[in-house]
Amino acid sequence: MIRPNALNLYQVVTGVLEPVAPALLAHRARKGKEDLARLDERLGKSKALRPDGPLVWLHGASVGESLSILPLVERLRAEKPTVTVLVTSGTTTSAALLAKRLPPGALHQYVPVDAPGAARRFMAQWRPSVAVFVESELWPNLLLEAKAAGVRLALVSAKLSDRSFASWSTRPQAAHRLLSLFDLILAQDARAQARFDALGGSVAGEADLKFGATPLPVDPAALAVERERFQVAPLLVASTHPGEDEIALDAIASLPDRPGVVLAPRHVERGPAILALAKARGLTASLRSQSPGQPADIVIADTLGEMGLWFRLARTCVVAGSLVPDIGGHNPLEAARLDCPTISGPFVANWYSTYAGLEAIDGVVMTPPTGLAEAIAADLVAPEAARARATRARDFVDRRDQEARAALSRILELVP
Repeated sequence: MIRPNALNLYQVVTGVLEPVAPALLAHRARKGKEDLARLDERLGKSKALRPDGPLVWLHGASVGESLSILPLVERLRAEKPTVTVLVTSGTTTSAALLAKRLPPGALHQYVPVDAPGAARRFMAQWRPSVAVFVESELWPNLLLEAKAAGVRLALVSAKLSDRSFASWSTRPQAAHRLLSLFDLILAQDARAQARFDALGGSVAGEADLKFGATPLPVDPAALAVERERFQVAPLLVASTHPGEDEIALDAIASLPDRPGVVLAPRHVERGPAILALAKARGLTASLRSQSPGQPADIVIADTLGEMGLWFRLARTCVVAGSLVPDIGGHNPLEAARLDCPTISGPFVANWYSTYAGLEAIDGVVMTPPTGLAEAIAADLVAPEAARARATRARDFVDRRDQEARAALSRILELVP
């Protein structure tokens, strides 16, 4: 098939820029955005050895996408134990979480930058039989090199943001060529399917891998310690970004009967900055990483892998990423699986269909940022209504989880 000019140009430009990639990656590492000890992986090189036998490569960009892969990893390890599973991601936070959550027989590597040489080196070392990309990861060099190497390709939980869809729509031939590389495309929802259809993709159905996961794990000893600290179940504010901490802290400071609060930033290195914001509002606060068990108005959960603890402990939670524009919202399913009532802001484009489903069954409270204090106060004074809402959300998610597990079988059919 003739390759569209846009893809040829992309390959030429990325090839020309590839020599400067090491310097750019080193600069990012100095800012904490790359793992300095593993920068070679981002260039398609690795000290790890490829095990013998078939290998399936699964890729998710960041934390949410990577964690959505875990049910598929577990199925592969259980049903095809001779197959090695390689999971790639692009962020240090996702790498840290996957290091804790991947089962034996599954490996993690950082995804290489999308440059011709890095893509070729990665394929030559790992030689996958099947590659599964999650959501909107359409990297031309990686996809073209994989297909040239005979890899069977799947795109699952496939979606395109408004911006990505508009961008690809200006290059329809390039979009069609890339989408034609996939042996299986499963769209995240009906809206995503319509977008891929418009770009010439052959969509085989719907499957949202964010459903199908098991409840987040918890350390029972840590749960016992935190229950001792919080004699009354606290409010949880989960996965905040800059600009959201201020909104949440202002709402908390305005509550007449202030509960204990756990505030968990999306990026744990922001803990000291949030501590300063809380103190500026007259709130006592402590960092969990430095003062576990210390009483405070607000515990800043600047530790990784403990959201299962906080969702179990909380009486209600605010799922952030939704209080300011351009983030797109965060996962409300983890709270629902653990019977935690959920409040969200209005900016949830990345989870549009999930929140629409929850709203339809009155399984979530959606509020503008200016109404956050009122929404929190309503849950605190009417805990029975909040718990009933959580039960409706849990039942909704349970049904969707079962559907997603059935869809995993479509992917497993590609595996040798």
